Amino acid sequence: MRSSSLQVILAVGVGVVVIATASLSSAQTYPSRPIRFIVPFPAGGSTDAVARAMQPALERIFGQPLVVENRAGAGGVLGVDTVAKAAPDGYTIGIAGAGALGVNIGESMKRPYDPDKDLAPISKAAGSPFLLVAPPALNANSLHDVIKLAKAEPRRLSIGHGGNGTAMQLAAQMFVSKAEVKINLVPYRGTAPAVADTIAGHVQLGITDPPPSMGAIGEGRLKALAVSSRMRFSMFPEVPTFEEQGLKDFDITGWFGIVAPGATERPIVMKISAAVVAALNDPEVVRRIQAIGMEPAPMTPDQFSAYIASEIAKAEKLQSPGDDKPN
Repeated sequence: MRSSSLQVILAVGVGVVVIATASLSSAQTYPSRPIRFIVPFPAGGSTDAVARAMQPALERIFGQPLVVENRAGAGGVLGVDTVAKAAPDGYTIGIAGAGALGVNIGESMKRPYDPDKDLAPISKAAGSPFLLVAPPALNANSLHDVIKLAKAEPRRLSIGHGGNGTAMQLAAQMFVSKAEVKINLVPYRGTAPAVADTIAGHVQLGITDPPPSMGAIGEGRLKALAVSSRMRFSMFPEVPTFEEQGLKDFDITGWFGIVAPGATERPIVMKISAAVVAALNDPEVVRRIQAIGMEPAPMTPDQFSAYIASEIAKAEKLQSPGDDKPN
């Protein structure tokens, strides 16, 4: 009996050694083939711009092609679900925003995955404040003007934003709530189409992050009326914040981070993380990300995990019982 028990213990021990050796070997040879990089928003938006800014550096660091795939829908959830359900071998990674990573933004989100269990945080990638924009034809040149119009004709104005479940939705909801106005919120499948419809006048206002709107603002096809962060935005220092224009405690910024499938082995997670951090510190990548109005924000997996937890707590504190009701 004792001999049989000893054999079991030895067998288990050998199994553990074999598994550990296999994991180490897998990490040492990773990557040995192309890697899919899932972008859960359309091409032309801020998430896509950050991913493509990182792509050349990551390909150089990995020594393998990095194939960017745009899978838009449900505020980034559809694309992130692709990552969550992929084989946890490091050959599918993705870039995701706050809502898709578990931050309870605006309306309750139905996610077909558990962000805590099905995703492995790799690193924060970049962040920026949001802008309230309008076409030149709108008779409003400040936040005060917008609020005056909205109160004079409730629900005549509409705000386009990057999608339900995004931080832009939360920013739009905070605006109408704090300003005590009735404005329709119109979700889009990313910021690029929201900006296009704002330029065309299909919606009178837009809440957008900088990349898809900077060019239009510079060309005079859009005007920026307010910045969502507590401090003014360095790219548009002349544009006052929401808080400066009377909406106290208004401070929301957008951010994206890199994730892998939740069961990805820790050595591979760390290898991907090292590559991402190196890419985000590459001078050319920094230049390209800053050129679209964002700031690189490399983190370790543990730092990024703690950051997500802090953002979840922040969103819970920001929201009131009425925030998830349509405006």
